[in-house]
Amino acid sequence: DDEAKEVVRRLFALKRAPAVAGRAAFLEDYDIALAGQLVAGCDVWVNLPRPPQEASGTSGMKSVLGGGLQLSVLDGWWAEAYDGANGWAIDGRVDPDPHAQDWRDAHTLFELLEQQVLPMFHERDADGIPQRWVATMRRSLMTNGPRFSARRMLREYAERVYVQG
Repeated sequence: DDEAKEVVRRLFALKRAPAVAGRAAFLEDYDIALAGQLVAGCDVWVNLPRPPQEASGTSGMKSVLGGGLQLSVLDGWWAEAYDGANGWAIDGRVDPDPHAQDWRDAHTLFELLEQQVLPMFHERDADGIPQRWVATMRRSLMTNGPRFSARRMLREYAERVYVQG
């Protein structure tokens, strides 16, 4: 459809922008094998589900454990995990017109990338350290690492299912 083509066109235009050139890629044929490689070294995990259809968001959860920051629609796990200082969020309101919702979400995505995410990523102190970026990574790990881990899940299962059962 035309809106999706426009989003892809803008992504490729952004990819050629001097501040982004060589630092962004569009990956086709995404699958579980590729996901495993991506979450291991991803700086920003962008996830754009159509609310309320995000089942859980396990890829985003995995990227948090590797220090990746989230930029996602407030749906699924990110609606629970986002605290305003541990990544970036796109409003999860459901619009009766899906095309209007896609347009609004795309506009917000580009606004966040251009005005917040990319400037913070490239901002360095005198030693070349991205202090604000690192602080946001730490915040994300601190707030979400323990909450979205297999250890916590197994402990909850043990407490709720096996101990009470």
